[in-house]
Amino acid sequence: MSSRTPQSRTGDEVSDRVWTVPNVISGIRLLLVPVFAVLIFTERDAAALVVLVIAGASDWFDGVIARRFNQTSRLGQLLDPAADRLYIFVTLVGLAWRELVPWWLVLVIVLRDVVLACLLPVLNRHGYGPLPVHLAGKAGTFALMYAFPLLLLASVPGVVGALAWTVGWASAWWGVGLYWVAALLYVEQVVRIVRADRGRSRA
Repeated sequence: MSSRTPQSRTGDEVSDRVWTVPNVISGIRLLLVPVFAVLIFTERDAAALVVLVIAGASDWFDGVIARRFNQTSRLGQLLDPAADRLYIFVTLVGLAWRELVPWWLVLVIVLRDVVLACLLPVLNRHGYGPLPVHLAGKAGTFALMYAFPLLLLASVPGVVGALAWTVGWASAWWGVGLYWVAALLYVEQVVRIVRADRGRSRA
């Protein structure tokens, strides 16, 4: 059975093209992940913040291009969330390593991605590729990407650090909540797919 990947949320046709502008942007964002990792682990926070802002802006920009010029592709649906998750993981591990966030926060977020990874074999068995990124997942990713620079700034003494700590943790909690809401929505979608296929098999 051929892989059935749903259309994008905007209704655009999802193509098999590889060389698209959004895919190139996502590829560059992936290449910047090890650069960002070195910067954050060596505590070059100013440069790390610049890379993180560029990554966040490019994430929004490639989505706009994909929708505006009908360049949504299956590869892009894989690269875009992969880059987001890598930045989140590297940032979390770096912040936890430097004792700026607790390790349980890393566990909570990584566990969510483990749950989603367990859904992929189920989708493959039923002839589906990865599901489109849900709006709640995108919003959660945005909140987390917004929280991390603030949590880095929380180490600055005085009012700036205190304000960054408060707003950063508020954004982090929103991000974690939306991240898990999206995960539950993905689980519900997979359950519906499995039930629908079983119903067709019985028919």
